This record gives sequence, structure tokens and C-alpha cells, in this order.
Amino acid sequence: MRTGAAVREIFGFFFGLGRRTGRARTFTLIGLVPVALAVAARAFYHGRTGDMVAVSTEILMVIFLQFYIVLVTLFYGTSVTAEETENRTLAYLLTRPVPKTAIILGKFSAAAALTSAMVALGLGVSYFILNAGQMGDLAVYATFLRYLGVLVLGILAYTAFFTFLGTILKRAIILGLVFGFGWETAIQYFPGSTQRFSIVHYLKSLLPYQPGRGGGRGVALLLFRLEPTSPLLAVIALVAITAVFLALACVIFRAKEYLAED
Repeated sequence: MRTGAAVREIFGFFFGLGRRTGRARTFTLIGLVPVALAVAARAFYHGRTGDMVAVSTEILMVIFLQFYIVLVTLFYGTSVTAEETENRTLAYLLTRPVPKTAIILGKFSAAAALTSAMVALGLGVSYFILNAGQMGDLAVYATFLRYLGVLVLGILAYTAFFTFLGTILKRAIILGLVFGFGWETAIQYFPGSTQRFSIVHYLKSLLPYQPGRGGGRGVALLLFRLEPTSPLLAVIALVAITAVFLALACVIFRAKEYLAED
């Protein structure tokens, strides 16, 4: 079977399977927690548009960018190969007439699509509750699409990195937790170019905030001490991170011998 057709087949199977799992329901519910916060904020700041915008950017993007996408991609990314080895189903998967590369690409695509759908649902409901009074303003929709685009780029980069970890480590989730909630949180406060050794730096560089110009939509809390990379270079960096770690995962998975006890 050709790689392209195999990727589509594996994607379809694991995407359909993933939607029905308890893990998907759990993470979807976690992603809807900001909806309750949005409803509460909407009631508290009723009639104050400027405050509504501040709440929508600060609360939603802090939760989704710093916590939610890291958590969900960690569990889905590391499980691309680990889930099969732990469930003793990898041997059956490898006996099928499909390239090993297609297994990684298909499962990665399914994981990224599932997590993107969860994020789009939670962010969309929360954001438009907070901005219900400005639905006639096209800028509201443009800002939402920009936020969603940043989060999807983050999902792709984090999922690729955690997929790579899952191919080389048996307990990849432990290192993933240290990276996602330790390194990625701490390094953003380091001065200079050190910040660029993180995924979150490039995501923050794409957020619609311009310090010192006053007003407008912004995420000042997220961008504290940020020394941003230009948007174009940030997108290139995120695409490169995704491609490199996904390619490494494919190469390692294709070369590695998985024994029955693995």
C-alpha cells in the first residue's frame, strides 16, 4: 500500500476511534471549563466592553496556550507509539502491509485533528460568549481566527515533539511534563535569545499585541518580558519544529525493533 493511501486509512481509523474514547470526552470537558469562566466574566463585566476584551484575551489565552494545549498534546503525542506498546497491539499493527512511516503520520494527524477540534470548540464558545455584544464587528472574528491559528500551530509543534519523545522513551510522559510545564514556563522569563529555545516563545510572538501603543486587543500577561521574533520567522520556526521532530519520530520508529516485551 502506498504511503499516502496508508496515512489516510490510518488517520480515518484512529480519528474515528479517538472520538469515542473516554480520554477524548475528558479532555473535551476540560476544554469547556473556560466556558464557565466566560459566563461568569460576562455577568461580572456586563456593559463594559473594554474590560470584556481584556478578560477574553487574558483568561482564554493563558488557559489555552499555557495549560490546555500542552496537556492535551502531551497525552496524545506520547501515545502515538506508547499506546500501542503498552496495549500489546503494536505487533498486530506492524503486520499490516503499511509503511511504518504511515503509521506515525496517520496517528499524528489523527491526534492533531482531535486536539484541534477540542480547542476550537472550547475557545470558540468562550470567546464569543465574552464578545457577544460585538458580533457585528469584523475585527472580533479576525482576532478569533488569529488566536485559533496560533493554538493550532502550537498543537502541531507540541504534538510532533511529544510524538518524538514517545518513540525514544518508555516513560516519555514524565519528561514531557517537565518540558511542558517546567522548561516552557520558566524559559519565557529569561532575557535575550534564550527564549527562542522554546515552542511557546514563537506562539507568543504571533499574538496580536503591540506593547506601548495602548488600547486594542492584547495579552499583556502572556507577553510579559517577551522579546518577540517577527511573525514570519515565528511561523517558519513552528513549521520547522513540527517537520523536524515528526521526521525524527518517523526515522526512529522505522529503524527501531520493537520486541514483544516492549
